[in-house]
Amino acid sequence: MSSRGASVYTIAAHRGFADALVAGLLPRYREDTFGLARLTLLLPSQRAVRNLTEAFVRASGGGLLLPRMAVVGDLDLDETLGALLDPLGGGSVAPPACDPVFRLLRLAELLRGELQAEGIVRGEAGLVRQARSLAQSLDRMAAEDVAPEQLLTIDMLPELAEHWQDSLRLFARVQMRWRFELEERGQVDAPVRRNLLLDHAAQAWRLAPPPFPVIAAGVTSGAPAIARLLRTVADLPQGAVVLPDLDLALDPAVWDALGQAGASEEDAETGEPGPVFGRGDQLTHPQYHLKLLLTRMGLTREDVKPWHRAGMSAAPPARSRAISNLFLPPEASTAWIDLPPGDRRFTGVRLMRSTHPEEEAQAIAVLVRQALAQPERRVAVVTPDRGLASRVIAHLERWNIAADDTAGRPLPQTVAGRLFLQLAQVRAERCAPVALLALLGHPLVMAGEARAAWLERVRQLDLVLRGPRPGPGLEPIREAVREREKRYPGLSAWWDGVELLLLPLLGASGLEQDDGLPLAATLTMLADLAETLAGASIWGNADGRALAQFVEQWREAAAQAGSLPVDPREIPALLRDAMDEVSVRPPYGGHPRLAIYGLLEARMSRADLVICAGMTEGSWPAAPTPDPLLAPPILRALGIPGADFRIGLAAHDLAAMLGAPEVVLSYAERDASGPAIPSRFLLRVHALLDEEDVVWETDSVQWGKALDHAAQGPAYRRPRPLPSRDQRRVDIAVTALDRLRSDPYQFYAASILGLKTIDPRDADPTPAWRGTAVHAILEAWHRAGAPPGELIPLAERALAQMSAHPFMRSLWRPRLLAALGWIEDEQDRLAGEGRDVAAFECWGETRVEGVRIFGRADRIDRLADGTLAIVDYKTGTPPSGRMVQEGFALQLGLIGLIAQEGGFRDKDGKLRVEGDSSRFEYWSLARDPKGGGFGFMREPILEGRRKSGIPREDFLPETRRFLEEAIARWILGTEPFTARLNPDLPGYADYDQLMRLEEWQGRDGRDDEGRDAL
Repeated sequence: MSSRGASVYTIAAHRGFADALVAGLLPRYREDTFGLARLTLLLPSQRAVRNLTEAFVRASGGGLLLPRMAVVGDLDLDETLGALLDPLGGGSVAPPACDPVFRLLRLAELLRGELQAEGIVRGEAGLVRQARSLAQSLDRMAAEDVAPEQLLTIDMLPELAEHWQDSLRLFARVQMRWRFELEERGQVDAPVRRNLLLDHAAQAWRLAPPPFPVIAAGVTSGAPAIARLLRTVADLPQGAVVLPDLDLALDPAVWDALGQAGASEEDAETGEPGPVFGRGDQLTHPQYHLKLLLTRMGLTREDVKPWHRAGMSAAPPARSRAISNLFLPPEASTAWIDLPPGDRRFTGVRLMRSTHPEEEAQAIAVLVRQALAQPERRVAVVTPDRGLASRVIAHLERWNIAADDTAGRPLPQTVAGRLFLQLAQVRAERCAPVALLALLGHPLVMAGEARAAWLERVRQLDLVLRGPRPGPGLEPIREAVREREKRYPGLSAWWDGVELLLLPLLGASGLEQDDGLPLAATLTMLADLAETLAGASIWGNADGRALAQFVEQWREAAAQAGSLPVDPREIPALLRDAMDEVSVRPPYGGHPRLAIYGLLEARMSRADLVICAGMTEGSWPAAPTPDPLLAPPILRALGIPGADFRIGLAAHDLAAMLGAPEVVLSYAERDASGPAIPSRFLLRVHALLDEEDVVWETDSVQWGKALDHAAQGPAYRRPRPLPSRDQRRVDIAVTALDRLRSDPYQFYAASILGLKTIDPRDADPTPAWRGTAVHAILEAWHRAGAPPGELIPLAERALAQMSAHPFMRSLWRPRLLAALGWIEDEQDRLAGEGRDVAAFECWGETRVEGVRIFGRADRIDRLADGTLAIVDYKTGTPPSGRMVQEGFALQLGLIGLIAQEGGFRDKDGKLRVEGDSSRFEYWSLARDPKGGGFGFMREPILEGRRKSGIPREDFLPETRRFLEEAIARWILGTEPFTARLNPDLPGYADYDQLMRLEEWQGRDGRDDEGRDAL
């Protein structure tokens, strides 16, 4: 396979590839002013073009005409796929490429037909997601020159699991139908067209070598078409191929141990070609893909020569030997035991360990700040973790260092992208509060002078929509806004204007869920409404331009594909998946000597200090993602590299980074999900080096901690507010006395400070919400005269009108109806005993020691003997007799006191009910703890065999005693409103954060006065 005429070179890992390449090109081709301009460079990506341009600028020292640079391949086929050789002139040698978005939508339609034939129904987002996986598999096959017919020659279907068999059959059917459709359209897939263009260029240059020099540099993709072109370039009289980081010093036995690397060897027994990728191939080794490329070029490692030109900055040459030894295959790594110190020394490489990603980002920012303080020193932060990159950028703003993440941000994470998705979410959820408020409060919506007034109205709408979710559509929100018009004047008129804006999103009525629009029409509607809300500013910046391009591309493709109407609930997931593939890269304007790269962007780049960040398992290298449609044995039989191949690419990226003059390998011991495992590459560094040879970067970690270090604050003591005498004189609600006695601080916060809790948006139906719903049902029933047999139908109608959490209603409804049935039966029984309902849901008040006591009675009955029965409805378990006995559940007694004083009157002062109370009853809708169904009655009276409660004749006197004691201590007295005065009592937690409960409760097992906390 050796060829003496091929010109193939490599640049060692310890040299900067771009700078070393330019340092060799300048003396070779800069013989006059136009020497370099006649040179053509074939590079792997647009990022490589930019890096090489910057290297020419650094090395030129003056004016320079740059060579022509064309992108011919890509190191990661998932990053860019398309006709990359258009600059070389494809002409009519290849059919036009099919638009990738149109292909995706058509594959989804083909999948829909196949799945429906099998009785499988899948949503649009799921179909497009599966179509995307299928398209990626088609692209992988095309990149490896695997014809679709080869699937039919694989005789291993019975050996596969059933789900793999089904996936393979589905893949074969869809790809054949798609191939026929492409033939009818006269098009090919983009990777196929790229292969045709590559082969055309290779053939043309073989027949007629170009008169100008051609050099392919940095291309490491082992795709057969690229390998054929590189071989042609290497054989040209003025051609050369320069590979990055090919290890010429690697032991031949180790090189052979990497595997056959694409060599189709004849099987000795059958005489048939064996698999292209054998089971023993070391796909995870950083040199494997270079061996694969050389094999497909028909060359060996002996045909490759050093470039012999140094870059502007380089690591010590011994570093290359250490890097080579670091990535030895498992069997060969036994040689580490006998390695001399010089072959395992990583001079200039430090390891940095942080506790968590935030600490890691802070330490990296300190390292960057320290390095940039040195003139002309270039710094690169390389990480596949975009979240970590964002943290580093934020921390660098502390020193006004503007850093750009050249990997970009996914379009959904940009301002314009979020607005577009929020519009889709509002339509999908029919104006649910969370989605609606996020849309109306978006930074681009109504920007300008009127934005402050707009946000004030949004805040008011937020308060209106707190609590359980209203019904779908605009009408329930309109009703809720009108109910609060007195509190927020002008809100109804403002909401009417918002409705006009949102009507195109929700249809003419905004009430019923429609069947959806075709995707093209949906995109048009969302784009028009986004411009209506945000104006032209949505398209003005880089993210807006990317969004506009995305909308145009998808709208045109959807119109051509003729997709069916899409369920609005599927649109957000569909758009989010599609927009995730669009990266918005920042314009120029960051620090000129600082770059933050992803792994793809870092290739061929160089800096004096390289910080490899986020080096944890699953991040670097990323967890391999297997092909969801083609089983690994199928891929091996077709000659397609498996998922582990990308681990080798990540290892090669790290090997290139380790060639920088100064390197820091950073990782955090935990991430958001829990403890993190250091990258396998870091573990290899630990295993290769002796413990005393490992150099740890600790100063930057400590300095990062010190930047945000603050002295320990004094211990927060239990709150004991002491308001003035006038501030204490507040009214007491019948439901607030319990809170005053058990936790005075909560009474202080609610009744004196006037702080009220606000329900969350889209809140689960709380016990308070359920209680309010039950009281409304019972009030309507009593107001209708409590007709027999009408309570449950009335409850059914009321529940049908409620829209909060249908799932919760479906769980609660059977229990509620059973309990209401018990109430109706109990009402009939009591009516037979001469007991009548005297009042229900009535407000009353009285004064004790000059303090107003007020509240609402759920129900008051008149007994046959003329006395009253106080009834309190509970949706849960009622208070125990012991709590009533100790004075922590006094609502029934306070209602009785108000009734005794004649405090229940109409608005015009007419007495509704008056008299002495002899029964005090809790009617609970919960399950009877003594057995039976839902609904039971309990009296907290000490009689018979009961061990707790208050004697019936003492119930009102005891209630008055507890009330007067509380008034004397807190309302008229001077006692502090101590937080959690009785901590063992179950109570509300509304004000726990305000009282900073966790900062003082149970500290050191003692309270703040030194007494035992228990």
